[in-house]
Amino acid sequence: MGKLWAWLKIKELRRYPSLAAGVILVFLFVVLSLYAVVSIPYSEAVRLWRGGPGVWDDYPRNAEPVWFDLFTRDQLSRTIVVPFGAGLKTEEPLANGMKRVETLLPFSFEYDTFPVELSMFTLTTEVTNATVSWHTPDGRIITLIEGRRLNRGRTTYYISQDELLKNQLEGMAPHRGLFADPEDRGKPLRGEYQLVVEAELGDADELDAKLVVYGQIHGLGGTDHNKRDLMVALLWGAPVGLMFGILAAIGAQVSTFVLAGVGTWLGGKIDRVFQWVTQVNLILPVLPILIMIGHFYSRSIWTMLGLVIALNVFSAAMLTYRSMFLQLKESAYIEAAQAYGAGDARIIFRYLLPKLAPTLLPQFVLVVPSFVFLEATLSVLGLGDPILPTWGKIINDAYTQGALYKGLYYWIVQPAALLMLMGVGFALIGFSLDRIFNPRLRTV
Repeated sequence: MGKLWAWLKIKELRRYPSLAAGVILVFLFVVLSLYAVVSIPYSEAVRLWRGGPGVWDDYPRNAEPVWFDLFTRDQLSRTIVVPFGAGLKTEEPLANGMKRVETLLPFSFEYDTFPVELSMFTLTTEVTNATVSWHTPDGRIITLIEGRRLNRGRTTYYISQDELLKNQLEGMAPHRGLFADPEDRGKPLRGEYQLVVEAELGDADELDAKLVVYGQIHGLGGTDHNKRDLMVALLWGAPVGLMFGILAAIGAQVSTFVLAGVGTWLGGKIDRVFQWVTQVNLILPVLPILIMIGHFYSRSIWTMLGLVIALNVFSAAMLTYRSMFLQLKESAYIEAAQAYGAGDARIIFRYLLPKLAPTLLPQFVLVVPSFVFLEATLSVLGLGDPILPTWGKIINDAYTQGALYKGLYYWIVQPAALLMLMGVGFALIGFSLDRIFNPRLRTV
């Protein structure tokens, strides 16, 4: 253990506060990754991100994060859901085995801005006609629909899209007109509201209703054009980014380091072949190759990871490590090892590689963010894994939906900031370790 502490030169770490800052940043992303995996299992994250009928019905579209409320004078509206089974039901028996069912959906609205959408969902065991009315805090009753047909099962009434209701409200969108203060129609009226659903059913039939008042802000990350909660991808972007970056760095850097040592020591044809492959690989355009593979073969993250590792084994780092091994090859202790009969494998893996192993750590840490950004770049270009929710996919969706033109800056800023912070964290650690392990970069 003492040798390990000495190798890491722990005492010198205190001289580099940037290292502490980088470690804290990376540690926070590790914690975020663990939280994402535990709180939203992989299968659940994929299901949520794919969406589908009923998955995001209770979420507003393109809603800003709730922390936007901290920067405004007004209290921005939030989503209010009166779920199935929460309404107040009354039943009145009628002739011929029928009954009159009335369901009241009460809620309190205490915000300074209007909702952005309004919808009602019903569940009934039999076809029926229903009347829906809106009760305001000041005692007004507005009939939304009268004698509307409700099919068996689930029916959706998009109140905000009702043109007849819009005309009834003097041209105001229903989600604004139903909340408007009669004395100042530019402001919503606070207080207790009720949505009342009335219908006639058979004695054994049932009717239930749900109301969703979609707010202007929602969740810590906001929502996108498909009503998806962006926190799903913001959380899962951390483990995906870390996994891709670290695995690619391990696969590429360790392979490069070992092959450089083997080629330098053995020399001859093996060394010449390694150098020739490196020179050829340096002129290959990595990103266009990945784009081509993504278009014509597969966009799986594992396929891309394998290609990234393969294309980065014989990288420029091979030449750097080779020059270092060439100097070490002439060391006295290497000649001594040869003198007492040590074989090639022992010299390479017992003397050459361990001696320069500390120089591998800074380079390894520094290339991690480059691979993280590469994965995000592929996702931004629409070539990310079609299943996984990632930061790059958020940016891609924001770009295709014109988020910047619509003023939805949170949609791009949040994933971009997380990518930047992860890159800064690894960069701070890498540069600090480079100064620690490289005597030429030390400062007195």
